[in-house]
Amino acid sequence: MDRIPNIIFEIHDDARASSSQQSTRGTSKWAISLEHLLEDEEGVKHFRDFLKREFSEENVLFWLACEEFKHIQDKRLLHEKAQQIYSTFLSSKSSTQVNVEGQSRLSESMLAEPHPLMFQKLQDQIFTLMKYDSYNRFLKSAAFQRAQQKEESRKGSPDTDESVPKRASRIYNR
Repeated sequence: MDRIPNIIFEIHDDARASSSQQSTRGTSKWAISLEHLLEDEEGVKHFRDFLKREFSEENVLFWLACEEFKHIQDKRLLHEKAQQIYSTFLSSKSSTQVNVEGQSRLSESMLAEPHPLMFQKLQDQIFTLMKYDSYNRFLKSAAFQRAQQKEESRKGSPDTDESVPKRASRIYNR
């Protein structure tokens, strides 16, 4: 996977930014669904590390690239990103090719007139593959368990998410 080109994956989704402010956080939220995991930057990092060890990191990278692609407005940039996604993940010559049905019907000629949803069906296939395969293994993995334990140990620490008055009250009322 070290041969994956340096593709900048910037997700432009306001829902992702606000998701960390909801009541369920961290690993508890990741365990609810793959959707929740992919909405959390830290969750994506842990999932990518897990997939890298399973030699299938290209799946989540493709999914992220498609998410970014959907939000591109500039035609020139849309064309460049379509070419990049195709050559990185769909071309038969790619070392990081994802395994999806229908990629053979996606030819380089179709890339001449890209549209934001042109990879949607392929992205959905990869999402389903991850959801019913690697995501379940991730939740049972030592990597996920370590992330949970680390999160729990931070929760138990008096410095986390506790206001100064609450901390003072807790210490004073012992």
